[in-house]
Amino acid sequence: MKKIINCTLIAIACMAVACHKDAVLTKLAPIGFTSTITASASQVVLTAATDETPDVLTLQWPAVVYPVKAHVTYTLQADIPTDTVGASAWANATSILVGDDILTKTFKGSDLNTLALTVGVAPNELGKIVFRVRAYQDRETYTSAVTVNINPYKVIIVTNGWPVLYLPGDYQGWSPGTAPTAAAEHPGIYEGFIYEPAGGTYQFKFTSNPDWDHINYGDGGAGKLTTDGAAAGMTLPGAGYYEVVANPSALTWNYTLVTWGIIGDATPGGWNTDTQLTYDPAKQVWTVTADMVANGSFKFRANNAWSIDFGVDANGKLQFADNPAYPYNGSLNNLSVPSNGNYTITLDLHDANNYNFKIHKN
Repeated sequence: MKKIINCTLIAIACMAVACHKDAVLTKLAPIGFTSTITASASQVVLTAATDETPDVLTLQWPAVVYPVKAHVTYTLQADIPTDTVGASAWANATSILVGDDILTKTFKGSDLNTLALTVGVAPNELGKIVFRVRAYQDRETYTSAVTVNINPYKVIIVTNGWPVLYLPGDYQGWSPGTAPTAAAEHPGIYEGFIYEPAGGTYQFKFTSNPDWDHINYGDGGAGKLTTDGAAAGMTLPGAGYYEVVANPSALTWNYTLVTWGIIGDATPGGWNTDTQLTYDPAKQVWTVTADMVANGSFKFRANNAWSIDFGVDANGKLQFADNPAYPYNGSLNNLSVPSNGNYTITLDLHDANNYNFKIHKN
């Protein structure tokens, strides 16, 4: 009996020792790019003549092999060099979804020009854009970066023989040469934004040139324009930020008083409540600082309604999805942030030919 008891105690002791052994850790197999992204050119000069060139720049990268045999999603990121270093490196980058298992991105001339202006390269100047690629399946990894010198040009749509209409008014001293402009995203329909500070007459006009020596459009009554240069200006109802629209051919105009917000499941209010932006008259931009999440998306919209709102095209360029002045554009994507965190988001509508935004992680 004593022998049986001793054997039992030994067995229990062995079990106790086994229970205190360190657990075996399961480690994820390392993943990464085997080489970096490459560019077909180190410098690209863009003009109107290169707009339709299908391959002004091609970027290529190797495949990333994940342990799980499934599709790998690749996203190209682009930014100016100063935004790719420091604690907030790449937080302002423009991201272009390339797709599953696709290892190259070729830019048409007009698309690369739009991208360069969007990330902040000045028109008609040689500037640097830094590119890298993000791969994602169960986790993410990035290529090292490649820098390309790009000289974009300012794109101006010309309709009725005019590239833009100027918006001089009492709010800025009736000076066409320094006035904001309205541009034609669609032929014949000019659209832009002006800020009216408190005080004054709230009157303005449209002019075809940055002077009073050509056509200027005044108030023709009941939403109509007149080419009578002696006519009074159109009158807005008071202080605020306005979208103004003109059709010089039909001699009509209209306005909408607007405020801007962001909405979507990436924002604090989700898809039910707009997070409001605040206008800065000195900088001529709308801004908001908010906690954002990466597994959602968002849009800019005016007046808490789906009447005037922006999405982005395949190159990250702001375009109207809804606007009473233009046809509905259902081809646009929502916006997103690269990672969870607190962001300052800026909407800049002061240049009618270059509406743009910035997303900066704080």
